Amino acid sequence: MIPFLDLKKINAQYQSELKEACSRVIDSGWYLLGSEVTEFENEFSQYCGTKHAIGVANGLDALTLTLRAWKELGKLNDGDEVIVQANTYIASILAITENNLVPVLVEPDPETFNLSSHQISLAITEKTRVILPVHLYGQLSPMVEIMALAEKHNLLVLEDCAQSHGAMVDGKKCGDWGHAGAFSFYPGKNLGALGDAGAVTTNNDELAQAIRALGNYGSKEKYKNIYQGVNSRLDEIQAAMLTVKLKYLNNEILERRKFSNFYLENINNDKVFLPTMTNENSHVWHLFVIKTKHRDDLHKYLIEQGIQTLIHYPTPPHKQQAFPEWNERYYPITEKLHKEVLSLPICGEFNLSDARHVVKAINNY
Repeated sequence: MIPFLDLKKINAQYQSELKEACSRVIDSGWYLLGSEVTEFENEFSQYCGTKHAIGVANGLDALTLTLRAWKELGKLNDGDEVIVQANTYIASILAITENNLVPVLVEPDPETFNLSSHQISLAITEKTRVILPVHLYGQLSPMVEIMALAEKHNLLVLEDCAQSHGAMVDGKKCGDWGHAGAFSFYPGKNLGALGDAGAVTTNNDELAQAIRALGNYGSKEKYKNIYQGVNSRLDEIQAAMLTVKLKYLNNEILERRKFSNFYLENINNDKVFLPTMTNENSHVWHLFVIKTKHRDDLHKYLIEQGIQTLIHYPTPPHKQQAFPEWNERYYPITEKLHKEVLSLPICGEFNLSDARHVVKAINNY
């Protein structure tokens, strides 16, 4: 069986460095808010091209704390609207509702799966305060157009970069386009920790200080709490692991692009629609997502051919039990995508023989 993702094999590439990093933290006797976190934050901010990177516990917290910080700084109020694409993973929505803000779901571009400036324009009201573009599957959203709209309407932009580490347009990486960028380092990401981890990037000093304090019980100084904060901190061991793997992120992206290009050039089946890439640097191929009206049947067929595929995602947020008030809404593009998308295996430890087998199976379907 060709696995969709073999994390053990991926991390085995860096095994000696990861073990050394782990031992270094254990031997230090310092496990939170230490030098490893500082080093990773510095290196990740340099990688993204931003002034700040603030380590947090996970990607959801990265989104939630940024919106919360804007509320504490007087930029947002309860009931303000946040525009986000309807086909995103539910975490993007939960961060909005957790802050008593209103998600305004809009249809995505059916070719790129991302927000379109046209749909954003249609959704802007007098209550709109934030645009939350999700760089879904690893492709950067149309940030030039989005930032122009944000400037025109005086809106904040929070990039959801959970799947797009390293994606760039015009030489600027994700996380450096908006007023802030939220990253997840969930183990399956292109830059994955060995547990949960996340970060926020920004060039705004005041926002960075507020996020850092909010994630540390609302405290900038021990035992002095300026906010009613939470506990959301990147721990030393995960930071050390991420520092190791950050060195190899560009290589991981190149490998994913190599196999994605192989798929794009060789899959030829009129039942299957291949993903659209706006330009090579804008996509880091966290996922290679095809569309087909025969999704469930193809999924079953590929398993029979020894190929594991996954569905990202089977149910859109507005159809989830968690949001019963939305269940009767109808987003035709979003719902069509959720019925048709199928993610093919692709990662840095993939090989050409595996890729050929996948292509042959799909072409013979």
